[in-house]
Amino acid sequence: MKATRMMFLVSVLSLLLSTHAGAFTPASIKILSPADNSELDAGESYPLSYEVLPGTEGDHFHVWVDDEKSKGIHDTKGVYTLPKLKPGKHVITIKVVDKDHNPTGPEKSITVIAK
Repeated sequence: MKATRMMFLVSVLSLLLSTHAGAFTPASIKILSPADNSELDAGESYPLSYEVLPGTEGDHFHVWVDDEKSKGIHDTKGVYTLPKLKPGKHVITIKVVDKDHNPTGPEKSITVIAK
């Protein structure tokens, strides 16, 4: 009887652990273009090609160009049109956020130089 009870408890524990482990999906962010450290023409708009999976804790993401934040983006693959860049170095960041727009942690940045 003790062996049967022990096997039952082990089965229940295994089920709970596998269910809980499968419930969390990590976020992933890929900036496909432009490449990090690209030189771009100042005063021109460029496409930011991306693939973003917000994960379990995220809802959507924002694109930051230096200190300027875009509207929320829900498309997991696509192209975001960057604003026209002034000459100089610029940091482009994608940040995953929750429904209240609070960052969930995952982010990816590249640097471009507009000439």
